[in-house]
Amino acid sequence: MVRAANQRRRSLSSRLSLRALVANRSAVSAVEFALILPVMLSLYLGGIQISQALSINRKVGHVTSTLGDLVAQSKSLTSTDVQNILDASSSVMAPYAATPLTITVTEIAIDANSKATVAWSDARNATALTPGASVTLPAALVQANTFVVAAVAHYPFTPTIGYILTGSFDLNSTYYLSPRVSKCISRSPYICSS
Repeated sequence: MVRAANQRRRSLSSRLSLRALVANRSAVSAVEFALILPVMLSLYLGGIQISQALSINRKVGHVTSTLGDLVAQSKSLTSTDVQNILDASSSVMAPYAATPLTITVTEIAIDANSKATVAWSDARNATALTPGASVTLPAALVQANTFVVAAVAHYPFTPTIGYILTGSFDLNSTYYLSPRVSKCISRSPYICSS
């Protein structure tokens, strides 16, 4: 009988303590904060990474437009001219590191049969295209007996936080221009006959 009374008291006190626990609201804010903190940190850090990737992608586009524009304004280029143009184009990446940036500038000759081949090519942190090699251009750019300057840039973006989940992204841009001052651009050993 005493045992039954003790069990009833314990059952009653456990119900009262359960009610007291449910009614107690003193630590609700701390629990909510602990549940929301990982989500908020993920959104914040992810937003930083996305904005950095978009900014670098925009810079890569500026690199190709700068590179193509500087080359297209020339009648002929020396090795020093090309190195200076590649330096100027790479500096557009500031404040981001230009070390992983690969850039290639190529003059493409399109013959009377609309076949596009490399006239000359220079690159930084990449392999230049072989003169005489066939090139595929967008159909709208292929016009017989013309020349096109193609500037290409690649930048491997590695997110600081989510690298394990996503790996690196290749941010790239290609920019096409026609030579502005003459029909084509001479670059030793290629001599333009305009």
